[in-house]
Amino acid sequence: MAFMTFTRDRDGLPLFHAAKPYTALGSWLITDVSIHKAVALDALAMLADVSVGRDPFTPWSSENYSVAFSSAGLSISAHYADEQSEYRIAEAREALDAFWRFLASQPERTHMVREYYPDLPETEAEIRYWEDHWGRPHPDRGRLF
Repeated sequence: MAFMTFTRDRDGLPLFHAAKPYTALGSWLITDVSIHKAVALDALAMLADVSVGRDPFTPWSSENYSVAFSSAGLSISAHYADEQSEYRIAEAREALDAFWRFLASQPERTHMVREYYPDLPETEAEIRYWEDHWGRPHPDRGRLF
């Protein structure tokens, strides 16, 4: 059983359910990453990179959290709350994978006009756009999608 699960509130925004040690991780996912698949793809790729000894391809930028990806795992510190935690790569990956699956399972936002890959389903278009932007295959292609 997963240690973190996700649902949606009445406005369609993500909520998480997890034990207290995972509060900072869940809060970061639902606020910083939120409903943005492109941001989730960045987080997944950064975690994949550090797990094989590469540096993150860009610093994590956030108004709400200081986030550091390293070979030791993921360090999260909230700017406006007393939340600071560190997570092993396996824990962070399990949570990020679950959040990606949650985001990918949500209905398409058909009211939105997408200029890139309009002929593809939203999730596949986001993955292709990420790969175009960073000039490489996403490290989780073949594993998660």
